[in-house]
Amino acid sequence: MSRIFKKDKPVKIRSCTENKKYGVAAKDVKELLKKGCKLLQLPLSGAHVCLYADGTEVTEGYFQTLQDNTELVLLSKDQTWSGGVVYDIGQLLSTGLHSDGLLEAAKGLLSGEPAPKRRKILTDLVLNLDDKSELESREEDDDWFKGVADRFKTKSAYMKFNCESRIRSYMNEVVDATKTIQKAKVREEFLKASKSLRERLKAAGFNGCYFDRTEKEPQRLCTREGWFTCQGSFDKEVCSSLHSINPYSSYESRIFFSTWNLDHRIEKKRTVIPALLEALQNHKSADINLDYFYRLLFTRENLKLVHIVCHKKGAHDLLCDAKEIFRQVRGKKRCLFEY
Repeated sequence: MSRIFKKDKPVKIRSCTENKKYGVAAKDVKELLKKGCKLLQLPLSGAHVCLYADGTEVTEGYFQTLQDNTELVLLSKDQTWSGGVVYDIGQLLSTGLHSDGLLEAAKGLLSGEPAPKRRKILTDLVLNLDDKSELESREEDDDWFKGVADRFKTKSAYMKFNCESRIRSYMNEVVDATKTIQKAKVREEFLKASKSLRERLKAAGFNGCYFDRTEKEPQRLCTREGWFTCQGSFDKEVCSSLHSINPYSSYESRIFFSTWNLDHRIEKKRTVIPALLEALQNHKSADINLDYFYRLLFTRENLKLVHIVCHKKGAHDLLCDAKEIFRQVRGKKRCLFEY
C-alpha cells in the first residue's frame, strides 16, 4: 500500500498583537503550530490557529481546504481572536486619524458600493464621522438648525425646548381626561389637581433639563458631550442592543432622535390617570398626595428614554404595578393621600 504524502500549503501567519505577517509552508496544523510558535516566539503548549477574517478556528481537516496564502492568526493558550474586521476597526480608531479624511474616504466608498450590508455600515460610519457635537451655537453649525425657529441660538436651548414639549403633551393628556368625567364635583376636584400639577411642572421648567447637556448630573439624561443611551423597553432593566445617539452631532441625528420615546413604564392613560380619577371620586384634591402622581407622570421615576425599536406600543404587562396603585387608592395608603 502506497503512502499518501501531503503537499506543503503556503499560508500567511501573524500574532494577534502585531500587523507583520510571515509566510509559512506546512503540510498540516501540527507542523504549522511548531513552525509558527518558533517564528513568533510563542509557547507551543495550548497554541492554536484561526482565520484572520472572522476568527474561525482552523482544525486539521479545515486546514486542508484553505486556499494558498490564507491569512491566519497564531494564538497562545489564553488568547482569543474576534476577527480581522474588529481588529482593523480598533486599529483605525486608535490611530487618531483626522475624521475629515476618513469621512471623505467613506463617502467615496459609499458612492460605488452596491452591497446593502456594506452600504449600511458605510452610511452609519459617515453619519457618525460627520460629528459636530462640540459646536453649540447657530453661528458655528447652521446646518444643525435647519427647520428650527430663529429664537433658538444654541443646540442645548432647542433640545431643552424639545423635551419640554414632550412633557407638556403629557400634561395636556391629563387635562383632556376632564372630558370623561360626568360628576360635576369630581370634575371640579380633578381640575384643581390638574392645575396644581401644571404649576409644579412649570416651576420645574417642564423638566426640559433631561435633554439639555449643559445641565448638571443627574438632571440630564445625556453625557456632557450629548450622548444618549437607550434605557430598554418598559419591561427590561437595560437595552440589550446598546442603542445610543448624539442628536447634538448633526442635523440627521437630531431628526432621528425625534423618533426616540420618553416612555411611561407604568402607563399614564391606562393606569396613572385612571388611578388619579378614582382617588378623586370620594376625596378632595387637597387630600390627594399629588407628588406621587407627579412623579409617575412627569419624572424619570417612571419615564424611560427608548430607541424606537425598543418602544413596545402595546399594553404594558405590568399588572402588579397597576394593581398596587389601585390597591393603594382604595386602601387610602399614605403615599396617595395626605393626612
